[in-house]
Amino acid sequence: MTDSQPQMQNWNAFVEQWNEQFLDALEDNMEAQAEFVESWSETVGEVSEDNELSDGVEGYARAYETWMNASQQMVERMNDTLEGEDVDVDEFRDIWLNTANEAFKDVMSTTAFAKMTGETVGDVLELQQEADEASQETLRSLGFATEDGVVEVGDRLVELERRQHAVEKKLDRVLEHLDDEQ
Repeated sequence: MTDSQPQMQNWNAFVEQWNEQFLDALEDNMEAQAEFVESWSETVGEVSEDNELSDGVEGYARAYETWMNASQQMVERMNDTLEGEDVDVDEFRDIWLNTANEAFKDVMSTTAFAKMTGETVGDVLELQQEADEASQETLRSLGFATEDGVVEVGDRLVELERRQHAVEKKLDRVLEHLDDEQ
């Protein structure tokens, strides 16, 4: 019996430590969810149209429900573990990975997200166009070849090559004609 007491104390300490780690992880998860909620609320607050706002809120609600279901699953599987069931650690990881995927789908499938993504892409393309124009102007002012200049030279070379081939064909016909006369 004395041998089992130290083992039981070790097991109790292990379970207690595991419970603390689980609660810490759950707390971190709740904080991450709160940050997500705050970020999403700020983003949704910027959406101007009512139907987009409603769609955005619904997407957030679905994502939040997904996270809450995952938290419930984690608690249930942790209880199963504490009751002696052999639960693979990968199952816990899979719960969170699958939940993250589902929550992002819930949010990203909204028209509000699509609108904001479209606006962001539009802004990025506009900034890229402005940067390209500024770099072209800088190169031009420094006397370097610009993309437009290189394209123009390329077009001219292609046209010269086309003309050269036409002249060569005519010259070949003239030479053939002269050979036939000799």
